[in-house]
Amino acid sequence: MPYITSIERMGIAEGLQQGLQQEQERQRSLVSRLLTRRVGVVPDALVEQVEQLTIPQLEALTEALLDFTQLDDLVQWLQIDW
Repeated sequence: MPYITSIERMGIAEGLQQGLQQEQERQRSLVSRLLTRRVGVVPDALVEQVEQLTIPQLEALTEALLDFTQLDDLVQWLQIDW
């Protein structure tokens, strides 16, 4: 097994962190587009709440929004105690 320096470990960790951040941004973008198509314009206050969700929460929201018919469905979903 090759030796990995501490600098290489830091680089790997940084790369993994950037990858996770990019994945979160892709998830948020997808959820935002789907919400807009499903319920129309989403107020900024609700967009801010969605942007604070973790990846597992975003995945759950992606599934849940398939059943949404109005903006109130999103409001109710965001009130779930995680």
